[in-house]
Amino acid sequence: MSDSERNRLSGRLSRYARVGVNVGGVAAKVAGARLFGTSLDKGKNAGELAAALGGLKGPLMKVGQILSTVPDLVPPEYAAELSQLQSNAPPMGWPFVRRRMQAELGPDWEQRFGSFDRQPAAAASLGQVHRAVGKDGRALAVKLQYPDMQSAVEADLTQLRMLFSVYRRIDASIDTSQILEEISARIREELDYGREARHALLYKIMLDGQSLVRVPEVEPNLSTQRLLSLTWLEGGRLLDFRDRSLEERNRIATAMFQAWWSPFAHYGVIHGDPHLGNYTVFEEDGVAGGINLLDYGCIRIFPPVFVDGVVNLFHGLLEDDRARVVAAYESWGFVGLSNELIDALNIWARFIYAPLLDDRVRTIADGVAPAEYGRREAFRVHQVLKEKGPVTVPREFVFMDRAAIGLGAVFLHLRAELNFHRLFMETLDGFDARLLGLRQQAALGGVGLA
Repeated sequence: MSDSERNRLSGRLSRYARVGVNVGGVAAKVAGARLFGTSLDKGKNAGELAAALGGLKGPLMKVGQILSTVPDLVPPEYAAELSQLQSNAPPMGWPFVRRRMQAELGPDWEQRFGSFDRQPAAAASLGQVHRAVGKDGRALAVKLQYPDMQSAVEADLTQLRMLFSVYRRIDASIDTSQILEEISARIREELDYGREARHALLYKIMLDGQSLVRVPEVEPNLSTQRLLSLTWLEGGRLLDFRDRSLEERNRIATAMFQAWWSPFAHYGVIHGDPHLGNYTVFEEDGVAGGINLLDYGCIRIFPPVFVDGVVNLFHGLLEDDRARVVAAYESWGFVGLSNELIDALNIWARFIYAPLLDDRVRTIADGVAPAEYGRREAFRVHQVLKEKGPVTVPREFVFMDRAAIGLGAVFLHLRAELNFHRLFMETLDGFDARLLGLRQQAALGGVGLA
């Protein structure tokens, strides 16, 4: 069967025409300043880059968000501007929606719903969501992918490769090759709504019995590779609960902790997108009861050896066992580590693990704004890498760090006060990497992701 929206040259050329002038112009300025030894107004240049990305639907907008949430992956001026990018692009109109629905479900698509809202409930970087009601009366969230996204992805990733190559000329302390490969792989996966449906089924398995986290059900008869229908989960915006009682805020934070760490510790899987729009809070009798986990596009599945390294690093830091710490780094693929580089990596590790090592009730970080979480420590690491590096960061860390920073930012927004150490120790109870591998294999096979 012919696919009119496959990755095609005409679609890529069209995307290059839309993106290339603005983004290429920014890159040319940076390269020119480097070549001729002239100064560069980084703040102005970063603003131009954000403006170039902000008007675009598609992966470059999402990449901008990713780059802003991995501390020190780009210069601070760029991170500040890119962090302003939000997944609230103007929605596509009804003619597009009608064509998309007909292409995916056939000419009688409207008859397969009890009702279908013409106006989207949310519009993001790769698609938009409409509220609908199924023939069985269940409320549904129907996500439609924007047109020509596969071509846009390939064109945008080429542009990203160009931007990274320019950045490497400016600052070679971090080898970004693996980072680029990881971002590319995850964004390509996000185009496959069939895969996202299987991710949602996987989370149903992994979070079974977790009363604080709700996962929607997939409606397979109303889903395709570019259309995903899930049950609608009622809830309020997470930020609307910032002024609730400490008990409610702590319950929401505990739910977030369980939704992230439990799948990782038991199945080697994380939800890699910390965007606040991916969660809502459900209420019971007028008080916060937990969270709804809404989006399953950006899911990272890790090999058991990586998870084992995370656990070993925790115990190495907790017990001040340097040999175990180094063994954890080496198990992830870090090579040629000098003592100076190990000390630099430990700065970042101790920051990420600090709340988990501290056996007391505490906030995630005192006196730190959510947008600044991790920036200071990342700067310290970067300074060492400039002198003692370069270092190649294993690709697994892109979304691991992104998710950890995003989770910490949520805790800061909520002003949660918890004993994170005990929550983590409960999650690790009975941890065994071999059993995790068997559990992961069974779960992935059960949903068609093996």
